[in-house]
Amino acid sequence: MIKKALVTGGSGEIGSAICHRLAMDGIHVIVHSNMHLSKAKAIVLSIEAAGGSAEAVAFDVTNVQATHLELQELLASGPIQIVINNAGIHRDGPLAGMSQEQWSEVIDVSLNGFYNVTQPLLMPMIRTRWGRIINLSSVAGVMGNRGQVNYAAAKSALHGATKSLALELASRNITVNAVAPGIIESSLTMEAFSPEVIKKMVPMQRAGRVEEVAALVAFLCSEDAAYISGQVININGAMA
Repeated sequence: MIKKALVTGGSGEIGSAICHRLAMDGIHVIVHSNMHLSKAKAIVLSIEAAGGSAEAVAFDVTNVQATHLELQELLASGPIQIVINNAGIHRDGPLAGMSQEQWSEVIDVSLNGFYNVTQPLLMPMIRTRWGRIINLSSVAGVMGNRGQVNYAAAKSALHGATKSLALELASRNITVNAVAPGIIESSLTMEAFSPEVIKKMVPMQRAGRVEEVAALVAFLCSEDAAYISGQVININGAMA
């Protein structure tokens, strides 16, 4: 039976690359978006045009009831054995001037969203005795970053959750890992960092590509990665 993967934030640039790569590997991909269902549907069409299998969904991962209702509908056709927790937002600013809203929104999407999406999928996954859970983190969660105390806090909390959940699921042939990208080419990154700044910050002197992140995620989803669990894997051009 074809394996199903849910990619939260799948309509974004890294998420889209992950969706396409998993579909190339013969996985049915559920492309999630919060408010951009049309983008998710466009990715589905692109995947299908390349011979892959996909569907689009839209819900707010911070809304417990809406998330659970959508997940129950998705589970009606069988367990979801691959979960890519990629949804995340930025509300940057120095902590001294950071509002409660800026703090809470980032924690809510990255950390509470992880719980809201992953927890309801665990028992169906456990019954199959196979699974892959991958949490997208960030170099900010490993090294810290000015203006991102909220984001770094959320992502580093995911590291602890990753390691703990890996221990809970190890005997069930389910792996749990985190992937921590550094500076990756995207519309936002190219606005924030000039090529000169990237060369100074990154020992490899370039930004990473979304396809490189997707390739790492796909490997962690494969049988070749069956003995890798509880790890935070950096993909950052030797920054850390």
